[in-house]
Amino acid sequence: MSDAVSGCTRPRTTATEAEVEALVHGICFKTGPPRRLGVEVEWLVHELRAPRLPVPPERLEAVYAALRTVPLRSALTVEPGGQLELSSLPAASLMECVGTVAADLDAVRAVLRKDGLALVGLGHDPWHPPRRFLRQPRYDAMEACLDRDGPGGRFMMCASASVQVCLDAGHEEPGPLGHVRRWWLAHQLGAVLLAAFANSPLSGGRPTGWRSTRQLRWTRIGTGRAGGPALDSDPRGAWTRHVLDAPVMCVRRDGGPWDVPQALTFREWIRGGGPRPPTREDLDYHLTTLFPPVRPRGHLELRMIDAQPGEDGWMVPLAVTAALFDDPEATETAYRAVKPLAERTLGLPAPHNPLYEDAARDALTDPELREAAVTCFGTALAALPRLGATARVTDLVAGHLERYVLRGRCPADDLLDMPDGASRGPHGRETRP
Repeated sequence: MSDAVSGCTRPRTTATEAEVEALVHGICFKTGPPRRLGVEVEWLVHELRAPRLPVPPERLEAVYAALRTVPLRSALTVEPGGQLELSSLPAASLMECVGTVAADLDAVRAVLRKDGLALVGLGHDPWHPPRRFLRQPRYDAMEACLDRDGPGGRFMMCASASVQVCLDAGHEEPGPLGHVRRWWLAHQLGAVLLAAFANSPLSGGRPTGWRSTRQLRWTRIGTGRAGGPALDSDPRGAWTRHVLDAPVMCVRRDGGPWDVPQALTFREWIRGGGPRPPTREDLDYHLTTLFPPVRPRGHLELRMIDAQPGEDGWMVPLAVTAALFDDPEATETAYRAVKPLAERTLGLPAPHNPLYEDAARDALTDPELREAAVTCFGTALAALPRLGATARVTDLVAGHLERYVLRGRCPADDLLDMPDGASRGPHGRETRP
């Protein structure tokens, strides 16, 4: 959700269908040896001493104004519901990424603490209904567009938070670090990461029946908006077709509300179906309105991981993912571990397939997901020293493995075990997506 583009770009050169295909094909996967790593950490912002009380918008505005004066190396952005996001610069190593973001988070927390506020690592707000904080044409249009498919869009915009890990696309050539393998692995391993880090079982103060209610909300905004393409041996071609056939969220204007077309794909827009011809700037903007679980932006952006509890919990999915993708030995082991899970997708794109549904609902109570997670976490733990990880990071990963993965649990289970969680009564269960 850190893709906000302020204002509106006045139309320039009209883009043809062939030009759009060439542009998307050329910019979605930038291949080469995996050398860089990034992370985007989103947080809910709650009252420090009374987290169930909503934070008044004027308090958020004041504290965010103060934060804009704090020198940070990461980009600080505010989400539609007032969530905070820190997006790291591309780092040359795992520990460089960890060190930079940890220092920035310390600075942010210090400012919030002075005003009695705190960053909260939950994938979905367990108490508060979705409430818009930002009033911008982009989010007005997004809300109008997503409302057509039900309330899931508002929850996604205003009540969710995640840890998004960004990885280089990989080599052009085949092999464990090749971009075709990494694209496939990101989707299949993504279900294991979703299950192992599920941390959003509550909504409106009650269990939803899903360990990752955040993923449930994302799924419900539709296959064109939140889905990915079918996996094949040509990721570039598959993604290009998906982009062209995805629905247009809005057509921007220089003044007044933006147009929100009904069921207009970008391909149809190019062919004359919109209020005006699309431009290169419209394509760039369209790409920011697509939210698949794995998004190619030159690099790969893994978007299926819930925000994690504790001040350092975000480091665990970052470290595990980096180890399983960038250490050749670990990558090969992870590939073998998740390969049997691919049959459970029934060939359907993520996240709208049975594998992702089971991961979001059941997490590691699912025996096959648990088995794959045990292998992947153990493999990552062994690989981390080869990536230069410190004892602090390896201890955090070992702790998650021991506390959750080996026991078939995830952070969501801790919330469900609380007196006002699942033990209060039978689980409510929302309809499956």
